[in-house]
Amino acid sequence: MTEPFDAYIVAAIRWAEARIGSRDYALRCLAFVEDAYEQANRIELFGGSSATESALEYGASANVALEPPPGAFVFYACAGLIDGQPHDWGHVGLCCGDGQVLHAWDQVRRDDYRVVETLTPAPTWEAPRFIGWSPVERVLAGYRPRIWSAGAQA
Repeated sequence: MTEPFDAYIVAAIRWAEARIGSRDYALRCLAFVEDAYEQANRIELFGGSSATESALEYGASANVALEPPPGAFVFYACAGLIDGQPHDWGHVGLCCGDGQVLHAWDQVRRDDYRVVETLTPAPTWEAPRFIGWSPVERVLAGYRPRIWSAGAQA
């Protein structure tokens, strides 16, 4: 982990692990990983409006050769229909260490970051394809403090 973000990473991973098995974030993977940091650490992040936009903004494709470190956002290309609109919405998970990611698929789950590519996609969706990861320093760039109401989801 990387100072001064170690406490943020630990809190985000704990928050995410506590939601394993929950269906509250089905098809809302970006909201899940952002909420892990935001709600666990009382901050607000600024990224794209989809996992694909965030991957581009965070420069995730520059990090493909090495295993993602804890706290990194791990990105996948993943196209499908939402409300009848086809688009490469992408997919994202939060690396919790040892190549594992916590992510919202049909439910919140933990998988090896490479195994995510083998998951059965929802109807009208393509299987995810790993495109890279973004380090916590980039994900948290420009964050600001925020008090989230109890039980709120961004």
